[in-house]
Amino acid sequence: MAKESMKAREVKRQKLVEKYAEKRAKLKAEGDYVGLSRLPRNSNPIRMHNRCKLTGRPKGYMRQFGVSRITFREMASSGLIPGVKKASW
Repeated sequence: MAKESMKAREVKRQKLVEKYAEKRAKLKAEGDYVGLSRLPRNSNPIRMHNRCKLTGRPKGYMRQFGVSRITFREMASSGLIPGVKKASW
């Protein structure tokens, strides 16, 4: 499980990205890089980190399913993901 503070930091970054998305797009279209540099650093979507929706784990993230590899394996073993068969893992 990820620390609650790390999860909260990601939520805060997501809010900043959404808040400044329109302004960032406008400044980028104009080529105003000085204006872009004045925006908060965490408002850049590049700084977002993918995390498992269930455990909050940042590593081994599978975009197609939105979970980490460990959670994916547990869900596949219990039959919660249709179409996935256990081969030899």
